[in-house]
Amino acid sequence: MSGHSKWHNIQGRKNAQDAKRGKIFQKIAHDLYVAAKAGGADPDMNASLRLVVEKAKAANMPKDNIQRALDKASGAGGQKFEEVTYEGYGTAGVAVLVETSTDNINRTVSSIRNSFKHFGGALGTSGSVAFQFDRKGYLAIDRTAYPELDEDTILEAALEAGAEDVQTSDEAFEIYTEPADFQTVESALTDAGYAFEESEVTMIAQNSMDISDEDREKLDRLVDELEENEDVLAVYTTAD
Repeated sequence: MSGHSKWHNIQGRKNAQDAKRGKIFQKIAHDLYVAAKAGGADPDMNASLRLVVEKAKAANMPKDNIQRALDKASGAGGQKFEEVTYEGYGTAGVAVLVETSTDNINRTVSSIRNSFKHFGGALGTSGSVAFQFDRKGYLAIDRTAYPELDEDTILEAALEAGAEDVQTSDEAFEIYTEPADFQTVESALTDAGYAFEESEVTMIAQNSMDISDEDREKLDRLVDELEENEDVLAVYTTAD
């Protein structure tokens, strides 16, 4: 892994979004969808999904919203959704990946393209930026919740469970896995008594870019508009 800390980006985005209830629900809906697609839509048979459902309930997410995300993943209700990833460049040449689930590709691509245009970016072709990211399982443990937990202990537990790498900072233990190993590692560490601030299969930028405050503001507005699109599951960038 590079020296880039996903934790800092999570906290920065989280601080800006905590007051936006819809953003919180959208993030949980994404996690529900991904967990259900990976391991089935039955929480009793899918430990990862069960954890996300518990997170949804704790956030007072309406039951209809939870069920809608599960139905979308399982194809219930007769609607056929296709997963499509769009690639492009935002301000200052920052690479942007947009994961979607849509029942109308023409509608979705038109909307995504317009969002890029609104903020000086451009939608690219397939493969134009994807090579700059790696798909990884990601688990973050907030160190303030475990003041006595030392690096050697969590490193040993994570690697024994099948993790690929552990990065330690003053704020968090960040655990990375291969996507296929994510549920196994998550379940093993959960059984060992650890709780996660974040747990997901995500895209990690291989190298992050420093950009100016002005470009950051424009990029954040692009990401916000993309995330408000009901077809969008997740947005990833190479900006630090």
